[in-house]
Amino acid sequence: MSRITRKTDFLISRSAPPGQKPARRGPIRRVARLLGIFTILLAAATFAGFLWFADRVTALAPPSEAKADAIVVLTGGSQRIDQAVELLRSGAGERLLISGVHPATSRAQIRRLTKSSDDLFSCCVDIGYEALDTIGNATETVRWIHDRGYRRVLVVTNNYHMPRSLFELRRLDPQTEFVPYPVVRSDLKAKNWFADPDVLRALIVEYVKIIAASARDFTGYGGMTGLRTDDEPAAAGLKS
Repeated sequence: MSRITRKTDFLISRSAPPGQKPARRGPIRRVARLLGIFTILLAAATFAGFLWFADRVTALAPPSEAKADAIVVLTGGSQRIDQAVELLRSGAGERLLISGVHPATSRAQIRRLTKSSDDLFSCCVDIGYEALDTIGNATETVRWIHDRGYRRVLVVTNNYHMPRSLFELRRLDPQTEFVPYPVVRSDLKAKNWFADPDVLRALIVEYVKIIAASARDFTGYGGMTGLRTDDEPAAAGLKS
C-alpha cells in the first residue's frame, strides 16, 4: 500500500461518518472565547482612557485671568491654601472657603501658616470642618455657594485632583460655573512622568477613583455626603 493511500485512509478514519455534521464547539468554549475578547477590549479601553486622563492632567494650567465671585480651596497640601489666599489678596474673588480642614487645626494656625492678616481672615475667609473626602468637599462647597448666592467660583486644588473635584462639584451643582485653578506640580509636567513611580501611582489612584465616581453616578448607587457624622462633632460646620 502506498504512503498516499495510507494517509488517505487515516484521514477518512478520523472524519465524521457520512451524513453527520462535525461536532460543534461546546458552549463553555464559546463563552470563554467571548470573555477573552471582552477582557482584551476592556483592558485596551482602560489603558487608552488612562493615557487620555494623564495627558489632560499634565496639560492643566492656571487661567491667565482668574476672576470669580468667590474662591474655594480643597485641603490636602499647604501649596493649595497659600495659592488660594494669594488669589483672595489679589481680588480674584470676594470670599474664600477652605474646605475639609481637620478639626484639630485652628483658624489662627491657618492664618499664621499663610502669613495672612487678621483683617483678611476676619472679613473674607470661611473655614469648613465637615468634609472628610472629595465628595464631602463638594457637599460642603455647594452648601456654602447656595447660602451666599455665588454663580462663578474658582476651584483651587492640585492638578491631578482637579478632574474628580470638578466632577463631584458639577454633579451636585450644575448651575454654578466652576473655574479650575490647578496648583501645578512640577513632577507631573516632566516629560518622563511615566517613569516616576510616585507620580505614576498618584495618577493611577486618581484615575481609578474618577472611574469609580463615574460608575457610582451612572448606577445611582449611594447617597454619601462625605461629611462628618454626629458622632464626630469636633467642629460644627463653617466658621467665618
